[in-house]
Amino acid sequence: MGPRILIKIGGQAFEGEEGFKDLARAIKSNPDLQVIIVHGGGAEITQALKDADRETVFIDGIRVTQAEDVRIVEKVLSGTINTRIANRLTANGVACRPMSGKTEHLIIVEPLIRGNREFGFVGRIKQINANVVLSTLKNRRVPIVSPISADINGDSYNVNADNAAAALATGARCTDLVFLTDVPGVLVDEQTCLLLTAQKAKTLIADGTIKAGMIAKLESAFEALEKNVPRVHIARWQGPDTLGNIIAGKCTTGTTIHK
Repeated sequence: MGPRILIKIGGQAFEGEEGFKDLARAIKSNPDLQVIIVHGGGAEITQALKDADRETVFIDGIRVTQAEDVRIVEKVLSGTINTRIANRLTANGVACRPMSGKTEHLIIVEPLIRGNREFGFVGRIKQINANVVLSTLKNRRVPIVSPISADINGDSYNVNADNAAAALATGARCTDLVFLTDVPGVLVDEQTCLLLTAQKAKTLIADGTIKAGMIAKLESAFEALEKNVPRVHIARWQGPDTLGNIIAGKCTTGTTIHK
């Protein structure tokens, strides 16, 4: 088996169709590489909720998701965005299987409760059934995973895409977890830090050097590393050589985090 890599696509990591054309080229030029894709869609969710006159409330960076909201979120993530990514890759010669955390019970969740605070239909991951993606890879198709998942009763829950990516990378025994973002990596003193240990990253969070949205992404990275994913990368897409460079450990951009 060649390297197995999970790519989480977030923010404006890819602008339009050209980025996906590059990604397809990268996947096809590494035939031994097994690729799983997880995606988010925060900006489009916020706009869809706004269009439906639904107020967006965040607590500790987590989007509170009521029953009316989760239907909209699921439509955006599992419908619009998931289909768009699969169609663009398929159009460029990459066989895909669109799916969500609900597909064949891939991700089973329970309601997230933190510090006695309830977040509505926001899920905390309880179980990963990785055979759903592994069988797809065996059939030489790329799983395109929306993080919308379900509890044991089949009710839909919104799941943070970074958390879903870390849990799925762990369950599928991936060699690398890659967060593709619209930022160049982890910044320290306005410079991208190419290599970080998990312990050093935790120190930089504790002293306030690393802050805001990067903390949540790094917490997902720590979770994956603690559960034996060897390397986690936070990077901006740099063209079709990006994946090959990451696998070969030749990253000249972005940040690689290891134990």
